[in-house]
Amino acid sequence: LGRRVLCGTEYATVRYVGGVPPTAGIWLGVEWDDPKRGKHDGTHEGKQYFKCRHPRGGSFIRPNKANFGVDFLTAVKNRYGLNDEQDAEHGTEDTLVFGKKTVEFVGMDSVAEQQRQVQLNQLVEVSVRECAVSHAGQKEEIGRTCANIRHINLSKNLISSWDTVTSIASQFQNLETLNISENKMKFPSTSTSISSVLPRLRILALNQTEITWREVLLCAPGWPALEELYLTSNNISVLERPDNVLQTLKLLDLSDNQLLDGNQLHLIAHLPRLEQLILRNTGLSSIHFPDAGFGCKTKMFPSLKRLAINDNKISQWSSINELDKLPSLQSLQCHNNPLMDTEKNPDTLRQLIIAKISQLEVLNKSEGAELDYRKIFGNDWLAAGGSWDPDKNKPSEEFLAAHPRYPSLCLKYGAPEEGELKAQQPLTLKNQLLTLTIKCPEKPEQKPVEKKLPDSMTIQRVKGLLYRLLKIPGSELKLSYESSKLEGKEVELDNDLKPLQFYSIENGDSVLVRW
Repeated sequence: LGRRVLCGTEYATVRYVGGVPPTAGIWLGVEWDDPKRGKHDGTHEGKQYFKCRHPRGGSFIRPNKANFGVDFLTAVKNRYGLNDEQDAEHGTEDTLVFGKKTVEFVGMDSVAEQQRQVQLNQLVEVSVRECAVSHAGQKEEIGRTCANIRHINLSKNLISSWDTVTSIASQFQNLETLNISENKMKFPSTSTSISSVLPRLRILALNQTEITWREVLLCAPGWPALEELYLTSNNISVLERPDNVLQTLKLLDLSDNQLLDGNQLHLIAHLPRLEQLILRNTGLSSIHFPDAGFGCKTKMFPSLKRLAINDNKISQWSSINELDKLPSLQSLQCHNNPLMDTEKNPDTLRQLIIAKISQLEVLNKSEGAELDYRKIFGNDWLAAGGSWDPDKNKPSEEFLAAHPRYPSLCLKYGAPEEGELKAQQPLTLKNQLLTLTIKCPEKPEQKPVEKKLPDSMTIQRVKGLLYRLLKIPGSELKLSYESSKLEGKEVELDNDLKPLQFYSIENGDSVLVRW
């Protein structure tokens, strides 16, 4: 019972072994991975022989219709053409003809076997995906035959228990990578024995294995050096704090598990070396780090550099504000959240996110986005109690909750000036013209030139204009701009297809030209 079988191309789990009257002989009651393959729920003529998750997920089959799988070493030999049967198919002979004389070689079988052993021992990386592996085989035979293997792909086989995995994997002293995804198996309900330790295992994939987080923690003492753990699509909803395990973990992927709520993340927030956390499609609707106030850094996720929260239910900017509390965050993926629909212009949305998370590393646009953000919400800041006079500058708690980085941006760039915050006039061509100074800082012989340019003009068209002025091809020109309010700070104009207004360029700014 619980054994995994293959019937044709369909996978199933044995739920019943025995008779099914009035028919004679032994039947296997199986629950199919694909319930469409089944006929019933384990009931025959009113009697229930076994249970299925799906009302039509079960069938009865004869044992001779089921493939119970092969041992690991047989699968490796079959996959890599190193078995006896294939030698026979290719007509290996123990004789050789010299002229008219036939010479018979004694012991050729043993020579061929020695060659196979040498070839197996040379294997470092092995993939036996979909090779119907169900058990380890003879004790210690794997270790004697192919001891140098360091990377194994055992995904989508007939492995039905974690014990089978450890009985195979523990025979490789230098095993670094193990993929056993898509094997529905039984995991230990108590702590694993010390004999199942995989001392050098760095990468482990357990996607679609129906493992729970508690079972992960029970097995984890056997992975003392683990750095990457993939647990996607396992119906994990509740997490627990990993005490004295997974302390070396750098990457954790929990995608496609519907977590109970955002508070589950607090339970894994103190993994000291975790640098990358992937939470795609986990049902997250909010993120909160309650141990830190606005403008402060949380003690949670101290090493986290990369976070993926795309395909979730996050709809409030407060969750993005909370991410600024992470002390090491450099990279964020957050598309396909309801929040992304709150702003029609994707460039503006991108700039707002960059401006809200101080350490986010995104191509040279960070400073321009921060300036733009400071200006966009300047009137809100004033209305909430903000002031150019430091003694009177007391924005409300509501404003700081919505814009926790605003005070630090004012410290960095200065408070927004009154002229910046005036209500915009109707968009006539005159109002859209920018008066800019064109400078060539590395060519002192070129005198600065003042030009009036529409703010909708693309960087590519600006380069065309400069070609007419300087006779230098646009492909050789490198442009940046310097704000009249921030002398000495440059922002690179690095996208030829973007208009001047994308970079928040204003009247009186300087365009710097180099080649």
